[in-house]
Amino acid sequence: MKAIIPSSTVVARARAPLRLGLGGGGTDVSPYCDQYGGEVLNVTIDKYAYATVCAAEHGTVRLTAADSGRVWQGVAEPVLQRQQGLDLHVGVYNRVVRDFMGGQPLAVDVITHSEAPPGSGLGSSSTMVVALLQAFCEYLSLPLGEYDIASLAHDIERVDLGMAGGKQDQYAATFGGMNFMEFYADRVIVNPLRMKAELKAELESSVVLFYTGVSRESAAIIAEQTDHIRRRDSAPLEAMHRVKAEARAMKEAVLTGNLEAFAQSMRTGWEEKKKLARSISNAAIDEVYDAAMAAGALAGKVSGAGGGGFMMFVAELSRRPEIMRCLQRFNGQVFTCNFTERGAHSWRKN
Repeated sequence: MKAIIPSSTVVARARAPLRLGLGGGGTDVSPYCDQYGGEVLNVTIDKYAYATVCAAEHGTVRLTAADSGRVWQGVAEPVLQRQQGLDLHVGVYNRVVRDFMGGQPLAVDVITHSEAPPGSGLGSSSTMVVALLQAFCEYLSLPLGEYDIASLAHDIERVDLGMAGGKQDQYAATFGGMNFMEFYADRVIVNPLRMKAELKAELESSVVLFYTGVSRESAAIIAEQTDHIRRRDSAPLEAMHRVKAEARAMKEAVLTGNLEAFAQSMRTGWEEKKKLARSISNAAIDEVYDAAMAAGALAGKVSGAGGGGFMMFVAELSRRPEIMRCLQRFNGQVFTCNFTERGAHSWRKN
């Protein structure tokens, strides 16, 4: 696949949506998904990662993470060295140059920002990789499909950069919408769920998000989970099987419009997920969870690996204001959100 170098005036932009992990999180991480198959239910929301790629002057590369204020500039080379706070930018640049430029360096200016911090539990790092790839595809006129972009994003993050994690985030950001995803050693299957408009509105209106203010490092949690699977520890392994089963039950609840069953599966899935690693929950998370449930929430969980980031709750619409007032007493931020149908997309600013 040959890249087409655009004129120096082309500015390529892309955005990719962040996601809520509804059920099955952790079953998309190797080696579990390779040995047993993973199943995850997630939905993208109206919070995004953004990327811009345009020409740079005098044979240089300039990388900017606008939200963190990180900036690096240097000579355009076939392989850039990793830069603190800009690993994702470097990883995508190096792979694009290797796979689509025949090793010929690109003089580009790359700028990003995200509407969620790293470690949020909304898949922010993977979503940024997808946004960066989508922007490069637009800039270089690369005809990559959705599966191509998601698979390449996964390889960049997990293989090239050696960052711990699963597979769901890259596919959620690329495809968008509510999806039931199946993960195997040699393939991924994305099954879009078509909800009736009234069911989507009801479920969307039931969600309350709470950002704990703690940006957690998921690597240690994932390492503990994978260690249990490799050793075939019976209790965590059985808990992982039940987490997967509840994701399947949640899918059926969505398709049949049974929100009570949806909430029940979320409650059960969260209880099982906490058995996978010691630091998935903690006293602060438990306190917030218990308070929200006492205020009338039907179910709740941490979105992502656990340990911090965003928590999500579902509740009857009439109880949502009371739950939001309850959560505002804690040291964090309360949000609502809308679900999105569209995944990663790009455009040009000429």
